[in-house]
Amino acid sequence: MRAKHAHRTAGSRILPATGRIMSFTTLILAALAALVLIVLPLATGSQTYSVLTNSMKPHYGPGTLLVIQPTPFAELRTGDVVTYQIASGRSEVITHRITSVGTDQQGNSLLVTKGDNNDVADEAPVTEIQVRGKLLYAVPFAGYAANWLGNQDRGLATQFGAIALIGYGAISMTRALLVRRTKSRQQESTT
Repeated sequence: MRAKHAHRTAGSRILPATGRIMSFTTLILAALAALVLIVLPLATGSQTYSVLTNSMKPHYGPGTLLVIQPTPFAELRTGDVVTYQIASGRSEVITHRITSVGTDQQGNSLLVTKGDNNDVADEAPVTEIQVRGKLLYAVPFAGYAANWLGNQDRGLATQFGAIALIGYGAISMTRALLVRRTKSRQQESTT
């Protein structure tokens, strides 16, 4: 009879421990996601964009979230991945790799860009005023969620997500403290 009780006690300990481990793992993953997708872009003054086409495959396929940091034009080099406006003053952008840096007849610097998966360079060279910034880092598949939210809702969704993550963390920590207190009280009352 005693062995059966010990077995049941061990089994009853495994389930809560597994739940705590899963909860802690989820909290860590949520915190890392918040850091990579919310905090770092805000801290660096970066913009986020979603890859919509195959032009930058295999490195940045559709659904990749790109974090683009404003970078002085003079610091851009061949091999950098940049996001630029198709036409100055318009919202449509392209993210491609710089294949060469040159100048026009007036001495203005120009960038020649090309998608990694494209056979030819982009039709027109890119001027300084068109450049939004240089790729800081990319997060595969996170762009699908950003596309689903739409451009107008990203700010609100980001704020809601941050509040939800903080709330989840607070609830998880409070719950863990309550469980510990309850266990301590139960142990005190049995001794």
